[in-house]
Amino acid sequence: MNSKPLGTGWLQGTLAIGHLTNDWAPSAVWLLAPAIGIAFDLQPSEIGLLITLHSVGAALAYLPAGILSDRITGQGRLLLVTFWWVGLGYLLASYSPGFWSLAAMLAIAGMGDAAWHPIATGVLARHFSGRRGQALGIHSFGGTLAEVLSPLLVGILLSLLDWRSVLQISAIPPLIMGLVFIGLSTRIPESHHPRINRADLSALVRIWVQGRGLALIAGISTYNMALIGLMTISPLFVQRDLGFSTTQTGIFFALAMLIGATGQPLVGRWSDKAGRRQVFVTGSLCASSCAVMAAIPSAHNLAPVFLVIAMATLVVIRSSILAMAVDYSGHREATTLGFVFVLMDGVGALGAVAAGLVADFSLQYAFILAAGLSLTSVGITAGIALRQQAVT
Repeated sequence: MNSKPLGTGWLQGTLAIGHLTNDWAPSAVWLLAPAIGIAFDLQPSEIGLLITLHSVGAALAYLPAGILSDRITGQGRLLLVTFWWVGLGYLLASYSPGFWSLAAMLAIAGMGDAAWHPIATGVLARHFSGRRGQALGIHSFGGTLAEVLSPLLVGILLSLLDWRSVLQISAIPPLIMGLVFIGLSTRIPESHHPRINRADLSALVRIWVQGRGLALIAGISTYNMALIGLMTISPLFVQRDLGFSTTQTGIFFALAMLIGATGQPLVGRWSDKAGRRQVFVTGSLCASSCAVMAAIPSAHNLAPVFLVIAMATLVVIRSSILAMAVDYSGHREATTLGFVFVLMDGVGALGAVAAGLVADFSLQYAFILAAGLSLTSVGITAGIALRQQAVT
């Protein structure tokens, strides 16, 4: 027999902390990548490829996890498994002898973290159906906070330890949460929706292959390509071109993520009232402008400021984009979110390798690419709006 379900506030807080601990090790990779590049003598394109493979491999777990979550009632038990998968996976990855074995192990470890997202956000989207933007924003705060604190700690530790030891330390938080969550797993509210079946999946596919659905797929994918491209090259840029230490780089990256994390619940709530599209367009335009400014040689000394604003702005609108996808789909929250996470961290991960390829010529070129991708997502969104107006 299940224990008494967690109350609304406790549920929100528990899943946010779970998100924080599960994202801790994957978030460390952003700052570990330059150190791994030095250890393995990698080019920017190879560093971008490593991050792309990490994200694409992890993305393979999103949709199956979402479907599985919609097929069973005990989502808490699934969430418990993810902590052990993440902790043990990244611990084993730290022993990888070379580039390809490391890429494979990071991809496998990342699957555990990927599985968390559609399950946890599906629980929240069902439980807080009237204020999804705000609820998903608070949950995202936990994950983004991991991208604040983990790189900050990694930057400090890299001045004392090698990348393998730092990755091992980064695997500790999910293992601790795995122990704590044993008693909480039976208190996660169960889904009372009918189990998803083949007809439901077919209906969901039909929704997304329509004109507006395909446009949303393209908009979401290019949005995250811009974000991942910036997150991949920015730490490398401030170290190689501006001479930042690993500690300074950690502070730089953490600041961008902190601003984004703090703003997500507020912007999510704004999107609940003002509309998702307005938030998406405003944020993307701001980010693209700052990315262009960071690439201008005369603004070289101010580039870190522009990069912080660009990354933070793209992070801050993330929860609104997730809510927009659920609003469009209208049902099967976990499966829908699993699909959207595939777009964000699977297709969107191509932004890392694309940014790395252009960065082989000049690191600043990656910022121009990110700006172009962000503007593309705006153009697609504007096209959706014009088409809707024409229909009405």
